[in-house]
Amino acid sequence: MIPVTVPVAVPDVRGSRGKASRLRALWPRRLPVIMGIINCTPDSFSDGGRFASSAQAVAHGITMAHDGADIIDVGGESTRPGALPVSAETEIERVVPVIQALRRRLPETLVSVDTSKAQVASAALEAGADLVNDVTAGADPRMLATAAALGAGIVLMHMRGRPRSMQEDTTYTNVTAEVHSFLAVRARKALEAGLPRDLVWLDPGIGFGKDDQANVRLLADLPDLAALGHAIVVGVSLKSMIGRLTGTEVEDRLPGSLAALTPAIALPRAIVRVHDPGPTLQFLKMLAAIEEARR
Repeated sequence: MIPVTVPVAVPDVRGSRGKASRLRALWPRRLPVIMGIINCTPDSFSDGGRFASSAQAVAHGITMAHDGADIIDVGGESTRPGALPVSAETEIERVVPVIQALRRRLPETLVSVDTSKAQVASAALEAGADLVNDVTAGADPRMLATAAALGAGIVLMHMRGRPRSMQEDTTYTNVTAEVHSFLAVRARKALEAGLPRDLVWLDPGIGFGKDDQANVRLLADLPDLAALGHAIVVGVSLKSMIGRLTGTEVEDRLPGSLAALTPAIALPRAIVRVHDPGPTLQFLKMLAAIEEARR
């Protein structure tokens, strides 16, 4: 078992640049940054535990990087609607070996840990991760300070409630105003904790405590969220809203997933979190070429 309080040290095979420098090297760029998803869980909605073993997860991460992923996002706890929580120890056992191996095998690719627990974030960052992707926007009182102390970036996402119950209340008076206000407050807390503004990224939480109408509204209003001055993360890949709006099963939702990324192309700094980096990169390149021709 991997120790929980003493993460395994790994030499920095990517040289002397720190996490912040590697994250900042993503900007400026013409295309949105591509974040590839690895779910090291037995109950993910999208891949059903196909990458639950470390070897499978690492192999998939390498494939995604070769297909165009700039960041590999490694998660050890499912956040699908209705998902049950797991312990920090279980998460660490699932993600740390994968992060260590990806760091060795992909020295130029950034690695993110998808967790809401500061204990897991600390272990993952010490093992080589550059970024924390937190669906609770730093609800763990130690999370923001942990990311700041270890020189990492953080994704702050809006979610009403917890994955187990988040779809029980999806009513908003003005979803854009409420989500953006929440994220503005959490971003300010991150800055107060010592995180630099350019290392604080915001995610409106598509599918997390919202109905389909709210999800589409938030996608349409992404430029307003970007006006807060932070990079924006868009995570809509293969989600159930696409299935409901298009009548497709998970394995057939790639076209809808790509279409939902269209608003991201106009943002000054965008990150798209996807299951299929290769098709996503091709789509973004063509969309960017069309947008460039319009100018």
